[in-house]
Amino acid sequence: MTTAFASRFLPGAPDAQKRRADLAARLDALRALQERAAAASARSLPQFDKRGQLLPRQRVALMLDAGAPWLPLCTLAGYLQDVKDPEKSVPGGGMIAGIGWVSGVRCMVVASDSGIEAGAIQPMGLEKILRVQEIALRERLPFVHLVESAGANLMRYRVEGFVHGGTLFRNLARLSAAGIPVITVQHGSGTAGGAYMPGLSDVVIMVQGRSRAFLAGPPLLMAATGEVATEEELGGAAMHTAVSGLGEYLAQDDREAIGMARDVIAQLGWTTPARPSAPGPTLPADDLLALMPGDLRQPVDMREVIARLVDGSELLEFKARYGTATLCAQGRIGGHAVGFISNNGPIDVAGANKATHFIQWMCQLGHPIIYLQNTTGFMVGKDSEQGGMIKHGSKMIQAVTNATVPQITIQCGASFGAGNYGMCGRGYAPRFLFSWPGAKTAVMGGEQAARTMQIVTEAALARKGIPPDPAESQAQFDKIVAMFEAQADAFYTSGLLLDDGVIDPRDTRAVLAFCLDTCAEAQARTLRPLGFGVARM
Repeated sequence: MTTAFASRFLPGAPDAQKRRADLAARLDALRALQERAAAASARSLPQFDKRGQLLPRQRVALMLDAGAPWLPLCTLAGYLQDVKDPEKSVPGGGMIAGIGWVSGVRCMVVASDSGIEAGAIQPMGLEKILRVQEIALRERLPFVHLVESAGANLMRYRVEGFVHGGTLFRNLARLSAAGIPVITVQHGSGTAGGAYMPGLSDVVIMVQGRSRAFLAGPPLLMAATGEVATEEELGGAAMHTAVSGLGEYLAQDDREAIGMARDVIAQLGWTTPARPSAPGPTLPADDLLALMPGDLRQPVDMREVIARLVDGSELLEFKARYGTATLCAQGRIGGHAVGFISNNGPIDVAGANKATHFIQWMCQLGHPIIYLQNTTGFMVGKDSEQGGMIKHGSKMIQAVTNATVPQITIQCGASFGAGNYGMCGRGYAPRFLFSWPGAKTAVMGGEQAARTMQIVTEAALARKGIPPDPAESQAQFDKIVAMFEAQADAFYTSGLLLDDGVIDPRDTRAVLAFCLDTCAEAQARTLRPLGFGVARM
């Protein structure tokens, strides 16, 4: 029987207040990092004003329907990958991306952040655009690309970036061939490989006096052939819209170009199914700030989390008395019937069997599965091994891998060891994956890893008859703990695009509802695929 959950959580308890304060500090740090990228881009405002251009975030804001939901993606991409100093690293990968509404159509919107390094493509920026292209293809979202990029930074040239960069263009061709519109506004330059961004688009809008697209700009042309030509002659907007046919529409400025793109999207004729009405949870979302402990080894009843996400705080627990450390339940989010799998401890034999059964049950019903990760991994030990933990855990992984319904993952707390795999981590291709600020991802906890290496090192020394040096042993222990803790941090893993973004726990229901709507809309949409993408004429 589906009933409203009776919470036992005490939000006023001292430990809950401390958890709330700790997470609030993490959220402040998250917002500061996100604002750092916007501030770095905004410093270019005088140059943009002088050229009569809009800043990239202004372009995105004009493209989107006012007041409509917007789900930013991968906002921490590249954090600590550009520079190692946390105070100087600028996250975002030099790109703005997210899912939002354009002329009443749900679209993937991507913009070069040309206020930073003239929009030069950064290594993690490339990974970011490949990820959002993958989402657009799977979720059948029109791909709206606002381009102004200096291309690759030749001073930081890496051959692997050049080779893997071809995937960006391949994906544009795949989107078009699948019947998904690719619409590009060329706000500035597109040189060499960048010229194929408009070239592989279905519709291109160019800006008079600003748009450029050529395989070789004037300096390279002179170096390669000795020919002298101006940028306008080689690849200006007027030439491409009147002579080469690369562009379909010529705008006088950024605002007009964005208006034209919105008109093109309005003419797609793509309708959006009405979203079902649904009651909100009866328990406050604000409690989600205080539920997860800083020490992820402390137990948490994840029913308390689910009850603050589902419609009416109502849930139906599956096999409640069996494999109790693994939690399976049914509920609704925004009217969508879903199944939840979460963890109140390590995944043991019974828990793995229970989760496998539940995944198959959800697939039979056609209900999406939401994984709320909070596990130190699969159970270890003699009893567990003799009980068949490997084979039963493998059954769970088989079920996760081959599930026929959308799967969405939220990393709430610990995501350690093979628990990351069994709970549909990044390697198992969930449709979307987001992290809470306090989540940690690692092959094991830092102290476990350090103790393991300490035992191995001391055993090796013992075989040689050498006594261990306590100071040296402790130094190694501390170094390993520090290394694991740094790499397990949610901001660090998000910088590596191991998730689609770090979110405020209080926004989890809204994010899940948005993602479920997106998946349902994709399933309902009929495309008209082509043998090839739209070829430019």
